[in-house]
Amino acid sequence: MPDHRSALSRRRFLSLSLSATAAAGLWPRLSLAAEDRQGLPPVRQITRGPKHHWFAYYDKLEFDPTCRYVLGMEVDFEHRSPTPDDVIKVGMVDLAEGDNWIELGQSRAWCWQQGCMLQWRPGSGSEVLWNDRQGDRFVCHILDVFTRQKRTIPHPVYTVSPDGRWAVSPDFRRVNEMRPGYGYVGLPDPNRDVLAPADSGIFRIDLDTGEEQLVVSLADIARLPYERENLAKAKHYFNHLLTSPDGTRFEFLHRWGFPEWKGGTRMLTAGKDGSDIRVVDPSGRTSHFIWRDPHHILAWSWHESHQSGFYLFEDKTGGAVEIVGKDSMPQNGHCTYLPGNAWILNDTYPDKNRNQNVYLYHVANRRRVPLGSFHLPQEYRGEWRCDSHPRYSPDGRSVVIDSPHTGEGRQLHLIDISGIVG
Repeated sequence: MPDHRSALSRRRFLSLSLSATAAAGLWPRLSLAAEDRQGLPPVRQITRGPKHHWFAYYDKLEFDPTCRYVLGMEVDFEHRSPTPDDVIKVGMVDLAEGDNWIELGQSRAWCWQQGCMLQWRPGSGSEVLWNDRQGDRFVCHILDVFTRQKRTIPHPVYTVSPDGRWAVSPDFRRVNEMRPGYGYVGLPDPNRDVLAPADSGIFRIDLDTGEEQLVVSLADIARLPYERENLAKAKHYFNHLLTSPDGTRFEFLHRWGFPEWKGGTRMLTAGKDGSDIRVVDPSGRTSHFIWRDPHHILAWSWHESHQSGFYLFEDKTGGAVEIVGKDSMPQNGHCTYLPGNAWILNDTYPDKNRNQNVYLYHVANRRRVPLGSFHLPQEYRGEWRCDSHPRYSPDGRSVVIDSPHTGEGRQLHLIDISGIVG
């Protein structure tokens, strides 16, 4: 295990390492013709086959605070659903030591789209956490990657507060019942035949003590009025939770389905104790989202005046709504703001040539800057598709994506955006 370096030393070491790598011409090329590569930033594959590596969702901390270590998961198969017996490895790539893969542990609670919720603990330079299955419950491991001290709390997590002290989580058994590929196999939903159970919903977990509390129930939210549709016969679940930048609130998607069709989605927020619930987007079509600041949320949705697009929602029931990037971000994608909120990092689903396009959008200038076009082979579809899910480094100068475009299955690829963002 590498020794402890100061944050400053690590940043300098990484900067020199990446500069030398780029100068030596060691950045692998994209799967594009040379004339199509002009003006695109350097890309380098940082994991290798024969095993496959990915990180999954776009709203977790993949980099450590020094930008040296990049988290990832390792699996030895693709193109099928996980079974309860399938075990993946979790680890990290050391960018300053030849992209060395360092194994950290394993998990039996994972899915293709969101992994095992592997992420750095906010506020810590050494602790990571991820979900697992032990016996008849899902749990969360918290590991110091340098000392290898590990403890396990008796509840899984989804999103962690900015101070790293608490987390919130949906019922992953319920999620898997309602939308395979986003929950975890291995434990059945005890409320499978209940439309809106009172003992299932969103749990708040103390990451120091492991104590948990149900703060928002499915039964309570199902009773909230919904003007567009009668939900009396709908089956409800929660997914896609994210804490606000100041840690005072969290966002979640309330989703429902009917036997004859898939149903809809609305976006809500709540105080960290589950109080003061607000219906921020009642459209029924909310998709990917990110907090811009403690009072505004960027989300792909639908609005009567402009139809589908990215909208900036005020965190308030009946709050202001503003369209963003109408001409330059016309497609749904996995959106995040770079530090400072001047740039939005985003991607697309496969185009007609099955290329996933990763790009930056400059908010003030309304300018779109391409970062690359990455081919997704035909077999990556449905539950086991490989979305690029772009994630940025804490200094905002690097992006990592998941992609199988080099022919080695899904792997992690680092994009150097320092020449664009400065």
